[in-house]
Amino acid sequence: MHQQMNMQNQQAAMQQPPQVISTKDSLYLTDMMSWNLLAMKKAHFFASQCQDREIVAAIERAGQMHQRHYQKILSHLQNPNQPSLQ
Repeated sequence: MHQQMNMQNQQAAMQQPPQVISTKDSLYLTDMMSWNLLAMKKAHFFASQCQDREIVAAIERAGQMHQRHYQKILSHLQNPNQPSLQ
């Protein structure tokens, strides 16, 4: 039964994004961008509070990851018809 559900989920996957997104999808995208922006800001703040260089570097990497995610979502929203390079 579990295998049947997986097959159904795979068949339902979109090959290309829709031309128009629903209000619910739009709100979720807004939330994702807000979460990434907040995480990026918090990482920057906490890195500035640390003394240990290794911890600072790890926190900065986490902040940069959230910035990349934010930028990636934004690029998809700005150019929805262009395929992703990554």
